[in-house]
Order: sequence, then structure tokens, then C-alpha cells
Amino acid sequence: MRVKIGFVLLSSAQNPIPSTRIAVLNMFPFLRAAEFDPHIVFEPIQNTETPEVSGLAARLQADGFQIVYFQKVHGDSVVALAHELHAKGIKTVFGICDVVEPDMVDATDVTVTVTDYLKSLYPTPLHAKIVVVHDGIERPALHKTDWGSHSGSHAHPLRAVLVTSVGLDRLPVLISPPSWLQLTIVGRYPAADHLLQRLRQAHWQLADQAGWHEKIRYLRFLTTPGIKRVAWDATGVYAAMQQADIGIIPIETDTAQGALASWQVKSENRLTLKMAMGLPVIATPIPAYEPVIRQGENGFLAHNKPEWLSYLSALRDPSLRRSVGQQARQTALAAYSMERQAEKLIAVLRGLIGRPNPLAPPRGNTIDE
Repeated sequence: MRVKIGFVLLSSAQNPIPSTRIAVLNMFPFLRAAEFDPHIVFEPIQNTETPEVSGLAARLQADGFQIVYFQKVHGDSVVALAHELHAKGIKTVFGICDVVEPDMVDATDVTVTVTDYLKSLYPTPLHAKIVVVHDGIERPALHKTDWGSHSGSHAHPLRAVLVTSVGLDRLPVLISPPSWLQLTIVGRYPAADHLLQRLRQAHWQLADQAGWHEKIRYLRFLTTPGIKRVAWDATGVYAAMQQADIGIIPIETDTAQGALASWQVKSENRLTLKMAMGLPVIATPIPAYEPVIRQGENGFLAHNKPEWLSYLSALRDPSLRRSVGQQARQTALAAYSMERQAEKLIAVLRGLIGRPNPLAPPRGNTIDE
């Protein structure tokens, strides 16, 4: 008998943000193959982490749902719904990728998070209710087969790619790429042919800079010949990575004492995305990246600008780019495939209803090994 599972989403399934696509929609085929019957039971018109979901419990019970999965949503209305569902015997799952919400962990039967570090930020008594399911690689068949044969020059530069979810107004840490390197930033920018939108974005980003020093820095960023800014789209991002020689993820990690910064709770997805492509990647060390990188073997972690420049210089060697890129791809596919993450999620869900997972091969005694 198939298990009916309902999903309360952070964003619309018709226009999903990456976390909705990766954590939920990509899992539906695997869930169906494992005798689950997934349904979207709530999706907002506009993305929201704190939706109003009162009155939903009675319908979910009447429709025969056995499990309800909350994708990153929280707040009083959602916590109340979780308690109502518990009272009706419906199991609940909280899926979270980049915030700490102890009330939701306490209110639901199990919480799925994307990194061990994010799990560690919760109160110790809640750890037994939290399992780790990483973001899965979405298009593993796409990868590099050629890492180039030259070392880069001003006339014939190597190509680096930086994939981001925002419209960066500066190049973190590096400020500008070396003269022998051309950087493409794929992010939240208007398309190249939408000139008016690009001008408007530049105007507002300039206005947001604090003081003349920051405004001048931003104008230099806009006019640096070695930096190209392109709009993210589901096809173009892979094309940009395939054409690149090096992947980079520089992150500004300065934060106020005691404050939890967004970079501290990010998943490893931006890193494993590039690694699965076969790119040799240099990244700022953050909690999600440190367990993945074997320094100098499948990538590099750079703590400061001199280290960044040193590792970039080392990757001018075509044989090193190839060997690091190949090791990076092997690492990403072995540990972060969609299939592997689906096995973990299915094991969690089957554990809730007391059923074994027929699709998963023996892998030891833990869910998040």
C-alpha cells in the first residue's frame, strides 16, 4: 500500500527556488519508486517562510495523508499545524537548509537538514530528532572532458566561473582577478539584452553603497575588464561551468561577534555543483565546505588573498587542473548524488511509519553515515 505524503512548500512548484527544487521536487520520482504518493498540499503565491496554514489539518486527515513534510517553513501557524497533525496521528518532517528553528524541530517527528554543522547548532537534546540529507547533484551527466593545455596570459586568459544566488556587487576577497584570468559571475543579474534593467540594477546597487569609497569600489567592479556578469538560468549555468577552467567560491566571512552569518549555515551545494562538473575549485573555508575538500587533491580551501593567488597560480598547470577536477567529480558523485540523498530521505520516511526501505543497499546502521 502506497504511503501518502503531503508537502508544504516554501515556494511555488511552478516557479521554485533552488531549495524547493532540490529538496522536494527532485525527490518525487524516487519517492514514487519507493511506494510513496507525494502531493503538494500547500504552495505560496509568493515565497514565504512563515505562511498562514491554519485549517489545513482537517483536510489532510480527511484526504488520508500519513506524513506531512514542511519545507523550510516555520512560524506560529506552522508550529500549530504540526501539533494538530501530531494529535491526529499524522507524522511530520521539517526540512531545513540554512536557518535554526528549534521550535519546529521540537514540534515535528523528525528534522532533515543539509549539513552536520547546521545540526550541531541546535540544542543537544534535539540532536536525536535531526538527520542529515545533503543537496543532491542535479545533472551529473554534464561534465568537463577538456581542461585546456595552456597556462593563461593577458592575451589568452584562463576562464574562471563563480555561481551565486545573488547579484554580487563586488568580487569577495580577490577584489579583481589576475590579469591572466577572465571571470564569469553567474548570478541574479538581468539578461545581457535587457540593458535598461541592467542599468537600473547598477543604479540601485550604486545607491546602496555606503560612502564614496564603497561607491568607487563598486564602479571599479562594474568596469573591470576581467569580470563578466551573466544572468543565471537552468541551462546557461551549466554551459558557463563547462566552458570554465577553474571554479571559485570566495566568501567574505567577517561577522559581528556572536552573530550567526548566512555563510556559516550554507549547504555545500555550490561547491559540489562545480565539483561534479569536474572543475578544480578554490573556495573560502566555511563549515559546509571543509568536510568535502581534501586540500590539493580534490580542491583547495583558501583562507586569505595570498592563498587565493597562490592556488590560482598553481592551477595554471593544465595537468593539475585535470587531476584535481577529476578527483573533484569522483568525490561529488560518490557522496552527493541525488540517488544517494533519496536513499537517505526514504530511509527517514520509512522509519517514521515502521517500514524498511527496499531500494537502499546495506550501508551500515546509520541514516547519515
